[in-house]
Amino acid sequence: MGYSFKMLYMALLLRKSPLKFDLCDMTNLDNKEWYVVFSKPHKEEFAQFHLKLKGLESFFPRLLLPEFSHKSKRIVPLFPNYLFVRINIDRDYDHVRWSPGVKSLVNFGGSPVPLDNKIAENLVRQADHDGVITAQSDLKVGQEVQIRGGPFDGVLGVIQKTPDAKGRVRLLMKLLSRRISVELPVHLIAGGWVVDGPRSVGPHVPVHRFESSVIV
Repeated sequence: MGYSFKMLYMALLLRKSPLKFDLCDMTNLDNKEWYVVFSKPHKEEFAQFHLKLKGLESFFPRLLLPEFSHKSKRIVPLFPNYLFVRINIDRDYDHVRWSPGVKSLVNFGGSPVPLDNKIAENLVRQADHDGVITAQSDLKVGQEVQIRGGPFDGVLGVIQKTPDAKGRVRLLMKLLSRRISVELPVHLIAGGWVVDGPRSVGPHVPVHRFESSVIV
């Protein structure tokens, strides 16, 4: 299980514990909450299409990778095989469970567990109307990384400058007892892509960075 779904998993575990009353929960008169749907392999969009046909609110977050990422597909799932649905569980469970493309709702002990609304809503705010979020490189100044491919394959270096508009990274490396500074394309640096963050969804409510399992 990659880091991306691991964060959702932990959020769901926390929802199993007693929670404090939240103003937004008290005003949620239709008793709708966000749940995580596990789709059949590569059927996320198919499942979302059928959920929408039933009038159910759904969200399938995806990442838009930069052109210089050198991936065959620039738009990839943030959580492969998972999407979100906002429903009244008592009324809509069967509509979701038996929708084409849906394998199950993520549950613990046989009972679907709602996701913390702040997590889903933070992602929704960052996405466009198609559920696509612009990805950011997770490389940081001072971070030690390994080069993959090219003449420096396997060499370790320290990030001096994060990717520029052309996707080039400046590294400080030690070669033949000397320290040299080089610029390399980001796809030769071991790293990944994350959604924009961290940010806040309200007063004193930090939202931690979500990391995707997309590796450049």
